[in-house]
Amino acid sequence: MNMVVIGVTGMPGAGKGVVSRIAESMGFRVIRMGDVIRDEARKRGEDPGVTAVRLREEYGKYVVAEKCVERIQESESEMFLIEGIRSPHEVEIFRKRFPGFRVISVFSTRKTRFRRLRKRQREDDSQRYAEFVERDERELGFGIGDVIATSDYMIVNEGPIWKIKKQAKQILRKLAEKGEESSRGGQEDG
Repeated sequence: MNMVVIGVTGMPGAGKGVVSRIAESMGFRVIRMGDVIRDEARKRGEDPGVTAVRLREEYGKYVVAEKCVERIQESESEMFLIEGIRSPHEVEIFRKRFPGFRVISVFSTRKTRFRRLRKRQREDDSQRYAEFVERDERELGFGIGDVIATSDYMIVNEGPIWKIKKQAKQILRKLAEKGEESSRGGQEDG
């Protein structure tokens, strides 16, 4: 089997984590770009949002993607899902390093996402709407809107959770099968 590397993108609270959990259940190794940021933020004693901006200022726009590439290259796995792609520059790195790289975007309305984040209560989740909007603006500043707009697949996540799970399984299965086909010399269609 050829290595299969898939990215998932979406605004905070859209449902990227659901897609990642499905991927894990299918044997994918999930690499979370946010974990790279959160790990560095803890080391620096900073807010993850501040660290996300500073890392890119200090080391360039490719820094988080490059750290993910390192994690992939160090792994024995052949199927990867990179969660949390935020910029076209990151997509560029992954497409350059991994032929056949595809992006799945997950979309939910701002109202739905805010409700989910308030329930989730992860350390970097905003409980106040103004902070939530500020985070959205920061994410959009990285170029996430362009990544979503140019993704290869889109899942609209406004309904019950079984719908996103079903769609994610279908897309991931299709992409995993393409990886198997290309390792056997089959043709890959876009």
